[in-house]
Amino acid sequence: MPNAETLAPAPDLAPVTAAAVTTAHRICPLCEACCGLEIKHSAGQVISIRGHAADVFSHGYICPKGASLKDLHEDPDRLRTPLIKRNGQFVEATWDEAFAEIALRLPPLIAAHGRDAVATSIGNPAAHKMGLLMYFARLMKGLGTRNVYSASTLDQMPKQLQAGLMFGHWLSLPVPDIERTDFMLILGANPMVSNGSLWTVPDFRGKAKALRARGGRMVVIDPRRSETAAVADQHLFIQPGSDVFCSWAW
Repeated sequence: MPNAETLAPAPDLAPVTAAAVTTAHRICPLCEACCGLEIKHSAGQVISIRGHAADVFSHGYICPKGASLKDLHEDPDRLRTPLIKRNGQFVEATWDEAFAEIALRLPPLIAAHGRDAVATSIGNPAAHKMGLLMYFARLMKGLGTRNVYSASTLDQMPKQLQAGLMFGHWLSLPVPDIERTDFMLILGANPMVSNGSLWTVPDFRGKAKALRARGGRMVVIDPRRSETAAVADQHLFIQPGSDVFCSWAW
């Protein structure tokens, strides 16, 4: 969705003059594609969000998630303060109150049940914030729990395990050079939807078209006719569960 944008101001906003509008250039925090954003805002209100055409990586591309950041920012259900449960109900609290509650309740639980009684979860936006990345590593070391969950554990741990076994480290991830390759073989992935995830390919559709325009070919092996398989030069179906035999044959 090139240059998609949300232009309508919230119903309760007064008209904003052009002189009062500020443009900020940011990176979308919702996935690894890291698409550039051009955000117009005034007095703390988001006026519009569109793909940043001058971004050297995404070239103005933006997906529906990035275009909807205004709605997410203004969602009345978005957490704006810490919440503490009192008498069965969550109530707003200050950060000092939240950390005091943690200090009061967490150490006795760990003492009684062990460090693995604690589980943590971290989402994609934290990976785009240097302070949160550094803090979370220290927090995990301090907690000492093996129960760590994240967006990564939902969709990419098998890839990182494979990278660790093959290349010696779970972050040694090979990245296909789609902008210069002539033949691309895709096994079970669906970058038309994911933008490559760990691959980080904003506007995969545009890059796939460019591959074809220079005479390249894209082949997909997948038991399902995915969105990527639908636009490939060739789609090879395999029986579900037969991946290992397919890989062995190759």
